[in-house]
Amino acid sequence: MKFATFCSGTRTAPAVLLNDEQLLDIAAATASAHHPITSVQTLIAGGNGAIQTIRELLQRTRHGKLGRAVLGIADVEMLAPLPRPNKNIFCVGRNYHEHLVEGARSRGVKLNIPEYPVFFTKPPTTVSGPGAVFALDPKVTAMLDYEVELGVVIGTSGRNIREDLALNHVFGYTIVNDISARDLQFRHEQWFKGKSLDGACPMGPWIVHKSAIADPQALDISLTVNGEERQKSNTSLMIFSIRRIISVLSEGLTLEPGDVISTGTPAGVGFGMQPQRYLTFGDVVECRIESIGSLVTRIGRAA
Repeated sequence: MKFATFCSGTRTAPAVLLNDEQLLDIAAATASAHHPITSVQTLIAGGNGAIQTIRELLQRTRHGKLGRAVLGIADVEMLAPLPRPNKNIFCVGRNYHEHLVEGARSRGVKLNIPEYPVFFTKPPTTVSGPGAVFALDPKVTAMLDYEVELGVVIGTSGRNIREDLALNHVFGYTIVNDISARDLQFRHEQWFKGKSLDGACPMGPWIVHKSAIADPQALDISLTVNGEERQKSNTSLMIFSIRRIISVLSEGLTLEPGDVISTGTPAGVGFGMQPQRYLTFGDVVECRIESIGSLVTRIGRAA
């Protein structure tokens, strides 16, 4: 199951994809229910009961009983699946070995493999959806970079989560592009500012429920700029596994339904290239992750 958020006119609603061309408007399909599902956040918080409701809706749709709630994907605007997360997006830095190598080389420093996951966050104002235009302001940054990452969406609350039980707390998976202003990142000697420009966290195009991905630690992951492949790897090559990330992050910190964890990027970022190659006006960035899909972002000019 693929869960999305769409906009039609002034109305925003959650959906489950039926195929490559159609989706089911979940809000419309559950409008008369005792507990209507009005957003993807509500769906996630509803747990197994909400998922069972979706399965029943899909069954009814197959029998032609919810025709009015079926819409064409081409007829609506697809937003980020969680357009405004309740909390900052949790991010993991330095989680693929070859990315560490290229970063150390570009900075002219000794390679240092982290013993523990390196965390930072991006605020909810960074989130943008599939096909969105990132407004590049050259007065703010001259070193705009890209980072394709697997996003993990938490489904069940937990604190001090055991590593062997960590995936039980996952709702599903999405694609994240951790857009980064490298000059700001280095100028401020920490990552938050350079990672937190408005719209600098394209997410989507949907959340794939965990039941549809047998092993999230075995997914091909790649990124192109204007059709040129820049990043290509597999999530099996993460230094810290998804289980490990969730377990360590949850130590003394409660993870809640709808929380998003972006799990790090492989080698091939613009900063790591020789010579360095940064994003500019008109560039089209496409992130791809196996079993999830494609997330496209265009680079435009700030007003």
